[in-house]
Amino acid sequence: MTPQIMVITGTRKGIGRYLAEYYASRGFVVEGCSREAPDWSLENYTHHRVDVTSEKDVNNMMSSILRRHGRLDVAINNAGIAAMNHTLLTSTSAAQKIMATNFLGTFHVCRASARLMKIHNFGRIVNLSTIAVPLRLEGEAVYAASKSAITTFTQVFASEVAEFGVTCNVVGPTPIDTDLIRNVPQDKMHALLNRLGIKRMGTQEDVANVVDFFIRPESANITGQVIYLGGV
Repeated sequence: MTPQIMVITGTRKGIGRYLAEYYASRGFVVEGCSREAPDWSLENYTHHRVDVTSEKDVNNMMSSILRRHGRLDVAINNAGIAAMNHTLLTSTSAAQKIMATNFLGTFHVCRASARLMKIHNFGRIVNLSTIAVPLRLEGEAVYAASKSAITTFTQVFASEVAEFGVTCNVVGPTPIDTDLIRNVPQDKMHALLNRLGIKRMGTQEDVANVVDFFIRPESANITGQVIYLGGV
């Protein structure tokens, strides 16, 4: 069988790196990206220096994928940044950076991915959100807003690209022990986890499990859906 071609954003570390390793080990040809080069290498993996807020960077990466593989089957939008701060103390520049990376970056990759996927009338796109959206976490207004925008965009976009055999869904992880949350005070993290049905930190395996479900060929009738982990 011909291996599937997958692009994952934000693969230098954290969830993105785990997903790159996970899918490369399962026979996918993985194309990953981040602003900086990773300090690791992987069989079946190619890294691109890409800032997802740049339309040109994203389009150049997709052109490279099309030139070398002739298609794209799966896209996972993992790249994202967070900042915990009261809205009154959040600078405009910080808000712009969060919205650009989280929402605009996802928009760029979704649009460019779907253009390649429609060539062969097949594609699976998974966007990452967060439980900060349904929990409406104080101190994360801009971060939650950027991820909420991803959810709304996904639900509309899914309808727009359905005719091309492309699905687009969202997974919203619980807090996972990555650089993104390591500066969160322990008392705040404990209070957050107590609001969940399943009162524990999430794992990268939890995320991969949902992504596996969304990207299966058999999931062709599942699109525009959101799965939040942890029992929100």
